[in-house]
Amino acid sequence: MPVRHSHLAWTRREWLAAAAVSSLAKTARAAPAAPVAMARCPDYASGVTDAVRKMFDQLGGIGRLVAGKTVAVKINMTGSLRDRSGHLPAWLTRWSHPMVIGAAVRLIGEAGARRVRILEGSSEDDHPLEENFLIGGWNPAALLNAAPSVEMENTGFMGSGKDYARLDVPEGGLIYPAFDVNHSYAECDVLVSIAKLKEHERTGLSLSLKNMVGIAPGTIYGDSAGYDAPAARPFGERAMFHIGNRQPPEGTPPEKDPKSPREFGYRIPRITVDLARARPISLALIDGIETQTAGAGAALDEGTKRQMRFVKPGILIASLNPVCADAVATSVMGFDPAAPRGKAPFETCDSTLELAEQAGIGTRNLKQIEVRGLAIEKSRISFLEQRGAA
Repeated sequence: MPVRHSHLAWTRREWLAAAAVSSLAKTARAAPAAPVAMARCPDYASGVTDAVRKMFDQLGGIGRLVAGKTVAVKINMTGSLRDRSGHLPAWLTRWSHPMVIGAAVRLIGEAGARRVRILEGSSEDDHPLEENFLIGGWNPAALLNAAPSVEMENTGFMGSGKDYARLDVPEGGLIYPAFDVNHSYAECDVLVSIAKLKEHERTGLSLSLKNMVGIAPGTIYGDSAGYDAPAARPFGERAMFHIGNRQPPEGTPPEKDPKSPREFGYRIPRITVDLARARPISLALIDGIETQTAGAGAALDEGTKRQMRFVKPGILIASLNPVCADAVATSVMGFDPAAPRGKAPFETCDSTLELAEQAGIGTRNLKQIEVRGLAIEKSRISFLEQRGAA
C-alpha cells in the first residue's frame, strides 16, 4: 500500500449555518473567472463533433492543454447499469452520452494528446468499463477508435494499478484531507469532466463538479469497504460520504472532524469541493442535449413532490473552469447560481457553487463570466417549472 499519512444550546439550523460560515471564512480565496462556450445541438444524430469543436475554438483551442499529454476523461454513468428512467436509455436521461464523449475524445486526439483514458467508477462491479458500456446498451468500439491511443478503465476499485494513489487536498480540505483513488487519476496530466445537465434531489445540481464524486472508489468509500483494508470489489452506495456512518479503511486518511454534521446536504457539497481540489478539472464539458429534471438517478426519493420530466434543452456547455461552466449551466436550467441554501435548486443543501467559489476554484458570478457563442437567454429552460416544487 502507499505511504499513509496519517454544541451549545443552538438549534440544528443555527449550528449548520454557523459551521458553514466558519468553514467558508477559513478557506476563502480569490476565485478566477474563465470564459464559457455554449453551442446549440438539437440531437445526438449529427453535428455533435462540430458543436464541440466550435466551443473548443471559442475557448482558444485545447492544443496547449492536451498536446503530448495523458488526458483522463471522467464520464458520468451514475447508478445501476440496468436501471432506466421510464423506458429511455440512461444515455438520454442521466449519463454522459457516448456521442458527446466520442466527440471530445476525437478532438482531444486531433489536438495532439499522447494518450486518452476514458474513466468511470462502477458502484456495483469490477467489470472492465468496456463491458459496462455494453451492459448499458452501447458498443464502446467507436469510442476506443476515436483517437490513436484510447483506453478505458473502471476506477471503482484498484483496477490495473498496483496500488491506490494518494491525492492530497491543498490546505487540508473541508471534510477529508486526502483521498485514496485508482491510479488513473494520479497518472494523468489533464482531467476532463464530461457531465450531464441535471439536478440532484439532495445536492441541488449534478454537473461537472459533482461528477468528481465518482472518482472515489467504492472499495474504499462505498458500502463494501473493509475496516482493515479496501474491499476487493466495489458494491453499494457511498454512505460513508453521504451520512458519515463510518471512516475509511485503516491506512486511508479519515475525515478531519468526525463530530461535524452527518447530513447529506452538508457533507456532499464539501466533499465534492475537496475532490475537485485534490484532482483539479482542466476542462468541463456538459451534455445538455437531452436530459431529465428533478433528480440524478433513475428514480426519485420516495415521498417527493417532484416530477421527473424528460427534456431536450439541445445545448452543450464547455469551459476551462468547472465552476464557471456549472454556474452558466445553473442559469440555463432556470436557477440562480448565487442562490443560498433553502432556495432552489439548493432547497435542502449547501451550495456546491458557493463552497467552490470560496475555495478559490472559480467564480459563480455571471457578471464576471464571459459567455461565448449561444447566449444564456436563448437557451434557458426552467427545470423548476418542469419538475415542480421540492
